[in-house]
Order: sequence, then C-alpha cells, then structure tokens
Amino acid sequence: MTERSLGEWLAYLEQLHPVAIDMGLERSQTVLARLALGKLAPRIVTVTGTNGKGSTCAFVASMLRAQGLKVGVYSSPHLLRYNERVLIDGQEASDERLCQAFAAVEAARGDVSLTYFEMGTLAAFWLFHQSALDAVVLEVGLGGRLDTVNVVDADLALVTSIGVDHVDYLGDTREKVAFEKAGIFRAGKPALCGDLDPPQPLLDKAAELSAPLSLRGRDFDLAVGEGVWHWRGTQADGSQVALRDLPLLDLPMENATLALQAYLLMGMPWDAGCIRQALLDTRITGRLDRRVVNWQGKRVELLLDVGHNPHAAQYLARRLSNRSLKGRRLAVFGLLADKDLGGVIAPLQGLVDDWAVTPLQSPRSRPAAELAGALTNLGAAVKSYPSVDAALEGQCAQATVDDQILLFGSFFCVAEALAWLERQALEG
Repeated sequence: MTERSLGEWLAYLEQLHPVAIDMGLERSQTVLARLALGKLAPRIVTVTGTNGKGSTCAFVASMLRAQGLKVGVYSSPHLLRYNERVLIDGQEASDERLCQAFAAVEAARGDVSLTYFEMGTLAAFWLFHQSALDAVVLEVGLGGRLDTVNVVDADLALVTSIGVDHVDYLGDTREKVAFEKAGIFRAGKPALCGDLDPPQPLLDKAAELSAPLSLRGRDFDLAVGEGVWHWRGTQADGSQVALRDLPLLDLPMENATLALQAYLLMGMPWDAGCIRQALLDTRITGRLDRRVVNWQGKRVELLLDVGHNPHAAQYLARRLSNRSLKGRRLAVFGLLADKDLGGVIAPLQGLVDDWAVTPLQSPRSRPAAELAGALTNLGAAVKSYPSVDAALEGQCAQATVDDQILLFGSFFCVAEALAWLERQALEG
C-alpha cells in the first residue's frame, strides 16, 4: 500500500467513510490502541477555540523551538498542500513520510471505518511518535470533546475563544460550545482560556476535574501602548511574571498572550530576548498575511485573511481600523453557504471602499449573487466575478500603489488566491 502516491492516498481516504464529519472518539480510540504508540512526546499541548487556534499553536511551537526543542505541530485545514497539516521541527512532512503513516494506520484499522480527518489525525500521531519529539502541539479540528485530536491526553489544554459556529455539531449558544471545547481538559492538568467571558460550563468542567484554570483578565493579560504591548502572567505557584515593551505583532496578540501563559506553565527557560524574537518570527499563511504582487508592472499590496465568521471578522475589522492607509481598501470576498453572511460583512462596513465578490471552488459555496445582494442592501459598491482569479485581477487592475486589496472570507478563498500568487510569481 505504500506504493500509492499522496494524491492517491487522499483520494482513497475521501471515500472510506459514508459521511465526511462523524463526531465521536470510539473509532479512533480503537485504532490508536492497535497502533500502540504510547505517549507521543514528553509535552502535549492541545488547542481548541472558535478562532485563533492556528496562531496560538504557532506561537507555542515557536517559543518551544527557540529553546532547542524538537516540536511537532498538527493543524487543519490546509491551504495548498496536505503536507501543511503536519510540521516536524518546522518542516512540512514529506509525501513519502505521509504515505508511510497512512499505510500504518490502514494496516491497523482493519474493519474500522474512519473519516478522512480521523485517518489524517492518526497518521500525524504515528509520524510524531516515529520522530522522537520533545513536544507536540495539536490543533482541534472541530469542537473538542468529540474531535479525534481528543483521543490524546493533553498536558496543557488551551481554549482560545468561544463563539457560535458549526451550530449543527456544537450547538447554538456559547454555553453549548463551551461545554464541547472544555472536553479537552484533563484531571489535574493545567487548563487555560483566552476568552474574556468564559461561559459557566467551561468553568464547571475545570472545577469538576480539579484542573488548575488560568483565565485571561485574571491570571494573564495584555495591554497595548504606543507602538508596543505589555504582558503579565501567573506561574503555577502564584507568582507574577511580566514582559514589557514587546514589539507589535502582525498575528493576534491576544493569542500570543495565551501562548505565553502556556509556555510559562511548562516551566521552560524564561529569557525575555529569546521569547520576544520567537514571537516576532511566528508566521502563519493566510492570517493577516501581507503580500506584494507585481501586476502588469505595478506594485500591488494584498492582505490575506481566512476570517470566515463574525468573531474573526470583528477582529479583522479592529486590526484594519488601527492601521492607516493612504489609498483605498479594495476587497475580494467569498464565503461558504453555512456561514453567517450578515455577521461577517457588518464589522467591515466603512473599512472597505469597493467589493469584488465571487463564488468559491466548493459545492458549499454561497452564490456571488447572494453576497452582492447583501452588500448592496448595505449601500456598498460591489461587483460580481466568476472566480477568485477574476476578482483579484479586477481589483489589481484598478488598484494604485497606495491601495490595499483585502482578500478574506474562507479558507477556500485564500487557497485560490495563494495558487494565483504562485502563478503570478512563475509568470513574472
């Protein structure tokens, strides 16, 4: 079975299970037991949340790697290559290694039917176990309690934020969502929450498990000054630690704040200069991701962001409103049909001068006509395009060197833009 290419393996995984999403741990627990991996690494950090999971994982991994530790990171979804989901010591897993991992899981599963995500998660675990890592950082795919990642016991469990999303699986209130996300907590192990208003079920779960709970606003927090930001945190023994005059980051500093508290609780060396540099060096494709493209001899600035729900759109709007722009902001926007369209576009009213809307290469895409209609009802200037490529080229054609093109709304939207950028680089 290792003769399959990665593309062939991924196509095979897509048809293994009758439905794409099938929440529950029993299938994965059975196969994980057959794999007999033991603990994946001496330190296991699991991260869930409505938004901010990816950047929090990246910040934690960056600080650990700055101390010379060999770190594995598992995240989803990917943008261009499946390999993006599995990082080992900062490098994407190779096609060959992923194929070996899929073959190992396939051999172990026997007659157990696994979803695409379950197979991929267990394959990542197999790779991490084979790689003799010092730490692994695991991003939950959906929810927490019933997500495959949760078959592994976390030494530290992080909840970034709690909002209403994926209502068919997680519930339609913050309380229901909080209950699902608190499912990654473990008895007696540190739990952390970056949401300033954590719903009661999350607090109750930590108390039930006697899990020491660190809360933003109480045990750790940040303050933003003129061109700098400051952080404070609390060690396990209750003593206070502070970092002052940190340089502003492109990625959300709220998530860096949570990651810093997690790093502090791991008892790692605390060198302010090393930590500062690790935070600055942290990058994530598609999240407040600034790019420059040479379009027909003209320099055009793009800002890519995968924000696709109201919470993410509100954060994006805050960041945009704090940044001066000489020219106009031109948007390229596509969204999936199951997302809250009104909640996503409302925060960006007044921050975008011209909209280009487009369908996405997904059967779940919301039609461009619906996007255009919602924006027109708000009085926005909007034009529809048949594809992300066409929308980007339309906005590039009218952009000046002082303008910025904001492309956001979905992972699919950003993925198509990244592919377009790669083609522009090759043609240039």
